[in-house]
Amino acid sequence: MNQKLTPSTVLLLTIPPLLWAGNAIVGRLVRAAVPPMTLNLLRWTIALAVLLPLGWATLRQAGVLDAIRTRWHRYALLGLLGIGMYNSLQYLALQSSTPINVTLVASGMPVWMMLVGRLFYGVAVRTRQVIGALLSIVGVLVVLCRGDVDQLLALRLVAGDLYMILATIAWSFYSWMLLQPQDEPALRADWAAFLAAQVAFGLLWSAGFAGVEWSLGAAAIAWSWPVVAALLFVAVCPAVLAFAMWGAGIRRAGPGIGAFFVNLTPLFTALLSSAFLGELPHAYHVLAFLLIVGGIVVSAKR
Repeated sequence: MNQKLTPSTVLLLTIPPLLWAGNAIVGRLVRAAVPPMTLNLLRWTIALAVLLPLGWATLRQAGVLDAIRTRWHRYALLGLLGIGMYNSLQYLALQSSTPINVTLVASGMPVWMMLVGRLFYGVAVRTRQVIGALLSIVGVLVVLCRGDVDQLLALRLVAGDLYMILATIAWSFYSWMLLQPQDEPALRADWAAFLAAQVAFGLLWSAGFAGVEWSLGAAAIAWSWPVVAALLFVAVCPAVLAFAMWGAGIRRAGPGIGAFFVNLTPLFTALLSSAFLGELPHAYHVLAFLLIVGGIVVSAKR
């Protein structure tokens, strides 16, 4: 953990934000066709179908499934935080907020990662990290108030922004849990098997959330070939590939450094939104991004 950043580690931590930006764009595009909790359930069902053949050789090894059953509470919590909560809340946020806003709110990740690490894992916080965190908080507040000081004073928040804050906190706990050496070695060495164990439990949570959504009268899925293509994309790229790379990058660099790379997501999202949704960034988006990047630069200095 916290090793020197090598080109391969930088690549591992840069590709996920690009894929997650695409996930936000696609989630926004299909929001009227697929209810958010249902979208998350379908996404991870497909992802598990992809992961099982890749990790089956490891899962069949003696003791691996027994180790998963013994530590079921760990995988259930990983599945809740990383598979169930984070993604469901993000798709729910996209019902009322734009991809740019959602990913900018998520740029507060270093703040939450630092707080979770300090309060729950005893990781020391440096002064520069605090200064960087304050800059990031200001950047997030600029997004939440849409650049309007009167809105900030009145504490008026869009529902999607609040959902994304909760999602970001869940992801912070998930990332710190990835570092805990509580997994069977063979499982830990096989990214597909390790992720499949998380997704299997995460699907139980996702199914429960989708069940609540259906009971509240969610609209039926409006099936079309673009919807099918969107499901395949969010299942393979932002799910399987991004989670595998994120996990590998976090184990190399640590959650504190990895959180800074999440802040690339708004930049990628702004570019993709401009290309596919016609949602051009506003001046307050630029200000917020500069503040958040400033927090990254200050926090990363040693």
